[in-house]
Amino acid sequence: MSGTSVRRIQKELGDILKATDLEGITVETADENILLWTAFLAGPPSSPYKGGTFKLSITFPPEYPFKAPIIKFMTKIYHPNVDDEGNICVGLLKADAWKPAVKMSQVLMSIYNLLSEPNPDDPLVSTIAEQFRTDRKKYDATAKDYVKKYAS
Repeated sequence: MSGTSVRRIQKELGDILKATDLEGITVETADENILLWTAFLAGPPSSPYKGGTFKLSITFPPEYPFKAPIIKFMTKIYHPNVDDEGNICVGLLKADAWKPAVKMSQVLMSIYNLLSEPNPDDPLVSTIAEQFRTDRKKYDATAKDYVKKYAS
């Protein structure tokens, strides 16, 4: 990994730690390894994830920022854009959409917003997306159950 990548990651971490506009999002590094972050997202108040705290792992590849970080939910969540392994489907992180100018604060906000506004048109779990579209009440109830079981 180049010194430039490490400096960029350190700067982004510093910016996030100082940010006042990232309400509901906290980040820490794992064992002093700047390439491994843990993020915690509070469930947005306007969502069925309200009251939950979701842990995410963030791993920066050696090619960062020219290659997107690998981000996974460590907390089990019922969501059309997150699969059982914690993989996340969010536009910014897709290989063909990733741009080196994208900041981690934008990525984290994007994932946080995905909790309020799932994208059933680009799901990782089609059955959950279908339920989100056709039986919102049941979707919300199941998502809330997951929050109680796994994110409280």
